[in-house]
Amino acid sequence: MQDILDRIERDIQPYFGMGEVANYIPELAKVNPKQFAMSVATIDGEVFSCGDHSKKFSIQSISKVFVLTMAMELLQDELWNRVGREPSGTAFNSLVQLETEQGIPRNPFINAGALVTTDAINQRFTDPYNEILNFVRGLCQNPEIKFDDEVAQSEFQNSERNTALAYFMKSFGNIHSDPIKLLDIYFHHCSIAMNTEDLAKSFLFLANAGVNPLNGEEVISKLKAKRVNSLMLTSGLYDNVGDFAYRVGLPAKSGVGGGIVGVLPGEFSVAVWSPELNLSGNSLIGTKALELFTSYTEKSIF
Repeated sequence: MQDILDRIERDIQPYFGMGEVANYIPELAKVNPKQFAMSVATIDGEVFSCGDHSKKFSIQSISKVFVLTMAMELLQDELWNRVGREPSGTAFNSLVQLETEQGIPRNPFINAGALVTTDAINQRFTDPYNEILNFVRGLCQNPEIKFDDEVAQSEFQNSERNTALAYFMKSFGNIHSDPIKLLDIYFHHCSIAMNTEDLAKSFLFLANAGVNPLNGEEVISKLKAKRVNSLMLTSGLYDNVGDFAYRVGLPAKSGVGGGIVGVLPGEFSVAVWSPELNLSGNSLIGTKALELFTSYTEKSIF
């Protein structure tokens, strides 16, 4: 496995410079684009890494998987009355479908859907910030995981589109919280800073039928783990999900910070980070690295 990761690190070098960092968030625009890291965590406790794997970065929309997992436990099947399970086919911050679909987002991984799942958490907990943070810390067994307050503030100062989404859904009765408070929670969980090793470990419960192999605790049921994985496969890469499934063949979730995490149920989770994005907002080099990974290992769900 280590030899494969080292080979991938060599093979992706020609792709640097082909994408752009997320410059619409000023703090993310400052990130050095010439960085790459990759980690694989297996369900039997092994971790393999290459590149800048100790470097922390803002996980952005990858956090939507954590928030969805929490919301599924809180609301059970009631959650699906408020958010759909279909690919959107539109940009992650689009308002287009909300008008005709009565304020119900297509899935929990576009921004509108994540605002709904975040709303569910805010309605149930007096301190949703720490509930989310402690949940993530428990998954990767690292108590040092924190928010990047500068990134969260930067997002809040450039939040016109997300503010519109929150208020628009509230007009349909699908947001129950104060939209400004809700947005602050949302931007904070998107700002969580992790490295690829912690990120790979944090997704192991989805590779292990809902049980975290790092401590033996059941995070969610086997059925719910299957459902989260299915949603990642169909909706985890925004409007680039079909091409990603074609090239990589793993359930995965991306973030505009340049991270992508994929899962092979029964075996491992794999996290990659490189800040340059393609036109759909997914890490260009990270996508290529995962394509090479499933080709070299001959391991995918297909």
